[in-house]
Amino acid sequence: MNTPLAPIVLFVYNRPEHTLRTLSALAQNFSAPESDLFIYADGAKRDHNQEKIAQVHEIIDRPWGFKSVTIVRRTKNWGLAANIIDGVTTVINRSGKAIILEDDLETSPYALQYFNDALNRYQHQEKVMSISGYNYPLKNAEALPETFFFRVTNSWGWATWDRAWKHFNPNIEELITGLDAASIHRFSIDGKENFWKQVQQFRSGKINSWAIRWYLSVFRQQGLTLYPRHSYVQNIGTDGTGTHSDAENTYRVSLCQQTTHSFPEETKESAEAYAAIKDFYAHRKGNLWQRGIRYIRKIINNS
Repeated sequence: MNTPLAPIVLFVYNRPEHTLRTLSALAQNFSAPESDLFIYADGAKRDHNQEKIAQVHEIIDRPWGFKSVTIVRRTKNWGLAANIIDGVTTVINRSGKAIILEDDLETSPYALQYFNDALNRYQHQEKVMSISGYNYPLKNAEALPETFFFRVTNSWGWATWDRAWKHFNPNIEELITGLDAASIHRFSIDGKENFWKQVQQFRSGKINSWAIRWYLSVFRQQGLTLYPRHSYVQNIGTDGTGTHSDAENTYRVSLCQQTTHSFPEETKESAEAYAAIKDFYAHRKGNLWQRGIRYIRKIINNS
């Protein structure tokens, strides 16, 4: 008996051009006609968002060719964090697993197959808590395994099971209780990425991130995330139009155009991948000149 495909949960808001690209690519996936799609459309913050939101609704109402499409239209603005937490929880509680995307993520035609193969393979392995469809543009990526485990969760196209999502804790104070300096250092990849800074920003009200709480929830369980060597997801929202992103090309990748054939037998973090991603974190901002150019672009986009 064939295992049912995981439902896809897509979160959209007020970016019609990105939503169109995201749905167009997703519909080109070979598994799309057999997949159920749930779309959560957030409501407007202000009156001037209404036109863009109406354009998004026209796009999601088109016949996209999935097995089924269920649209949840929020009558008020929930915000990304609350919308994702509620939507993921609702679908996973019903189906036991889900593939989660946002409106600025372009997928390879093989992405859904990758997600479903990985979800089936690690369904009963408690330590595996998330599947990432994205991977960073790493140097010498060909030296890495075709897929590997890494401690950090990723929000740019991911999947999980109800057995893992039940550990998601939205309470940041409970999540950080008992963490010592060594744990924080491990959480921040030996201090090479600003994950702990994000925790502090959330606590102070500067950001409202569900993703940092999901990573911290998985970290507290000593969980792992599966990554592909070559990314099945491209973030097309790093053009300055997103609520939580600035314009930059640091994370640009080429989408993988083939199926995944190899998955890790042992559920342990890959030392080689850890070193490669740590190096990416350490050098992703470039030299002072490159940082200056990026800062100027950010000022221009925000003006």
